[in-house]
Amino acid sequence: MKQIIRLTSCLLAIAAVVACQKVEVPTYDVSRTGLNIWVGTSTGSIYDQVSYNFSYAYEEGSVTFYARINGMPADYARTFKLEPYGDMLDSVAATIRDEEYVIPAGAVSGEYKVHFLSQMLPSPTMFAEEDGEIYFRVVPSDDFDLGAERMQSFKVVLRNRIAKPDNWDTANYPLVALSKYFGSYSRIKYQFMIEHLGLIDFIISYSAATAYDESTNTVSPAYAVYLQQVMQEKLAEYNDTHETPLTDENGDLVIF
Repeated sequence: MKQIIRLTSCLLAIAAVVACQKVEVPTYDVSRTGLNIWVGTSTGSIYDQVSYNFSYAYEEGSVTFYARINGMPADYARTFKLEPYGDMLDSVAATIRDEEYVIPAGAVSGEYKVHFLSQMLPSPTMFAEEDGEIYFRVVPSDDFDLGAERMQSFKVVLRNRIAKPDNWDTANYPLVALSKYFGSYSRIKYQFMIEHLGLIDFIISYSAATAYDESTNTVSPAYAVYLQQVMQEKLAEYNDTHETPLTDENGDLVIF
């Protein structure tokens, strides 16, 4: 029994010595950190691609992407840039805004946007029939290297198609034709509306229970009046800040 007690005491003494030893905590060199980028969700779901439709923004639109560093945050802000590449780069390079993104001090991730300038397309009918594509990757810098293999780049599918809503000129009760509030249809007018309202193929209904029902994309007549006023304000802002008033594809002035 004494031997067992003596052995136990020795083991406890050894454990105590080990516990008292200094533990070396690994440190990270934040000057060379991988940066993961992806399209999908902020929680890390990665999609194969995201689409951008030039017709949905008269002047400028965007797609959202996410970035997360591999390693520890830094106590200073770090910047990064994306590089577009692909077979169609020469055709669409002018439409892509040159931007610098920031990972704030103490942060490890963020939500960002790539902006496209619709009016810089070489042709207004480009991508109207067939989709295009462009890729983006991180430009290696003093702050960031490429991230994990699956998260080094992402693809944007490019489209440029817009169709006149079926309910623009006519609608069966209790639905209301869009023309009642927004006037005659033109592609430029609808494109301008989509850019500023963020609504596509919405309907107006006298039976709407709320101002806007997102699940059915339905607005009430009262809310339609509000949307009309928003578009009148946005049109006035556009005309005040541009040499030429907003004109549609038929050469007519856009009015709401």
